[in-house]
Amino acid sequence: MKKIFSLLLIALMALPVVAQVKRSDDFHGKYKLKEAVVLSRHNIRSPLSGHGSALGDMTPHEWTKWTAAPSELTKRGGTCETMMGQFFGDWLVDEGLFPANYTPTIDEVNIYANSMQRCIATAQYFTSGFMPVANLRVNHRFDPSKMDPIFFPRLTKASPEFVAEAQKQIAAMGGPGGIVAYNEAIAPNYALLEEVLDVPNSPAAKAGKFKGFNDYNTQVKLVKGAEPTMTGSLKDANSASDAFILQYYEEPDSIKAGFGKNLTREQWKQIAKVKDAYQDMLFTAPIVAVNVAHPLLEYMMDELNADPRKFTLLVGHDSNIGSVAAALDIDVENLPGAIEAKTPIGGKMVFEKWVAEDGTPYIAVNMVYNSVDQLRNPSLLLVENQPMVVPVAINGLTPNEDGLYTLEDVNGRFLEALAAYEAIPY
Repeated sequence: MKKIFSLLLIALMALPVVAQVKRSDDFHGKYKLKEAVVLSRHNIRSPLSGHGSALGDMTPHEWTKWTAAPSELTKRGGTCETMMGQFFGDWLVDEGLFPANYTPTIDEVNIYANSMQRCIATAQYFTSGFMPVANLRVNHRFDPSKMDPIFFPRLTKASPEFVAEAQKQIAAMGGPGGIVAYNEAIAPNYALLEEVLDVPNSPAAKAGKFKGFNDYNTQVKLVKGAEPTMTGSLKDANSASDAFILQYYEEPDSIKAGFGKNLTREQWKQIAKVKDAYQDMLFTAPIVAVNVAHPLLEYMMDELNADPRKFTLLVGHDSNIGSVAAALDIDVENLPGAIEAKTPIGGKMVFEKWVAEDGTPYIAVNMVYNSVDQLRNPSLLLVENQPMVVPVAINGLTPNEDGLYTLEDVNGRFLEALAAYEAIPY
């Protein structure tokens, strides 16, 4: 069955798409789209720290001149998100979920963003392309920039028993060698980062404060009420990896983006892998994922089962997509066309709800995101220039012959994740 499903996914990926997998006439004769629930990462932002920070001291080179303040959505990010919103709008009109130029009721469409500037702005740009005459409201709880508890990947349980099991699962990511082996596996990635940064000539190195990414004994800190954090080279390297990838998206001159080095696409992927490793270690150990994602899982399940709802957009962060995917055991790995292999910037995890002729609801899950080239050279997302649309599997669940999971099975997986959280001792 797993082999058959893999072949089905390959076949679906080969088809042309509108905003999601292009369904055949036969498929549309059997199912009707009823709803879509979308969990999105914000689009391109500036680095979380600005000039004069530790990040700036790691290199003698000047980072690009950003079009936004630290951590905020850039103008390029807004442009990319507007076009993505247009594409989703075209899809839902094409599927008959909404007529063109429709103004939905408050019950039909829910746009909800974390109260960080980059998330609110992403949602606002998306809605202007999605339903340009509807004047959709972007819901957020606080003035920017403050973390909303729904999106805040914090630990709400951190008993000694939880911490011990979490540390065990995190260490297991490195195999028998534990966390040190985990770092050793990405030592070539660290070396590439050091080379591109020109660490020996950096202000920090000359002051004797930084000699490179050589502390492999990462320490993960798990504290109730806070998101997981770490110390060690992986934390420092993540900051540099994050800034480099954002600079590659933002700076049209790829050699300038690489501080004078003509990096291959594979080398950019190697730089991005450091950031992916950082996110995995902090947020994807199973017991950690169900803990930090718990409020978002509850919210998503409610939206997926809200009868009046037709479209939900939830705008958060890579940690949200990563932890939700881990908690639900959704197979998001090695996404094609991306250098961030699991949670591309602006990427969206899309839960489509289809209803069969007999009234049975089904779910399909896709990752939808701009390719690297579309981020670097934004252009209208049309049938001839569609974003990447990758069907992803929910491990352990069996799809039907059309690649769909029953809503009952998907609800069951949500309930398993919620129950796993409840089983964590305080």
